Amino acid sequence: MRARWRWWASALVAIVVVVGGGSLWFWLQANPLAGPGRVVRVVVHPGDSLSTIGSELHAQGVIASPLAFRIDAAVFGAPVVLPGTYQLHQRSSFAAVMGTLGAPRVSVSAGETLGEVTHALAAVEGAPYERAFTRALAAALARHPWGATRSLEGMIGPGTYVIVAHESAAQLLAAMRASFAVEAAAVGLSGTSTVAGLDAYQILTAASIVQKEGYYARNMPQVARVILNRLALGGPLQMDATVLYALGRDGGVVTHAMLQTRSAYNTYLVAGLTPTPICTVSPTALRAVLHAPPGPWRYFTVIDASGTEAFAVTFAQQLANERLAAARGLP
Repeated sequence: MRARWRWWASALVAIVVVVGGGSLWFWLQANPLAGPGRVVRVVVHPGDSLSTIGSELHAQGVIASPLAFRIDAAVFGAPVVLPGTYQLHQRSSFAAVMGTLGAPRVSVSAGETLGEVTHALAAVEGAPYERAFTRALAAALARHPWGATRSLEGMIGPGTYVIVAHESAAQLLAAMRASFAVEAAAVGLSGTSTVAGLDAYQILTAASIVQKEGYYARNMPQVARVILNRLALGGPLQMDATVLYALGRDGGVVTHAMLQTRSAYNTYLVAGLTPTPICTVSPTALRAVLHAPPGPWRYFTVIDASGTEAFAVTFAQQLANERLAAARGLP
């Protein structure tokens, strides 16, 4: 079947060559004389065919002819294109487009830590690239405008990042930080933002805790209000996710022994927010802190297998919710 398709594709190329100086036309589609233009973002969705991708590339001005693009792919082969957002130059050559679409990539999800991202990079690009990325993080931290002094945790945007040929680790980090800047601007967070006495970096830190503790979007606004209420009271936040971060863990049951961990990130022992964010943050978590609903809640716990959280004002109410969760078989 594949051989037959290649035969027909070759025949089509031959027809194009014969009719109306088609060889020159095809070459110009594959190698635009004007050279690359500005960078645009092309989104590939799950299940998109090469034809659909070609149409989107054409709509964004990356290629001039979807037909020539499909012919090129049929004759010379096309990479497996995974869903994600790709940055491409307008008026790109077909070779450049195929190289980008088939390039290695790393996905960053809201809730992931910088440590998890660097480990993913090592798996995709190798240990030297991972070390270069770590050095780039340290260099960028020295120039950070929000006053971060310990880490760029939380300061990269979630998304899929394509690592094109010859892209340095510093360039990849710059793209991740630019993605976060776009995300922050979209929800109204800037370096001068304040909420309930928190500055921009503290808002981001609170949102990262909301991200891990709320987990689902439906829980996040009220979780944000609980955090703001506890901060206003001046006591410890007592958030399990911060203890897990101190231990380098992602999820799981927090034991009594773990609560005794000596760390600035243990919000059972140390009052206030953690020194840095604890993960990559979604726009939903940021909005939850920026626009937390009014309410007196001080406690919450998961009460069913779907992740629904119940919120309480008094500790007695919290204990009742915990008994309900236990009765439903939750740890």
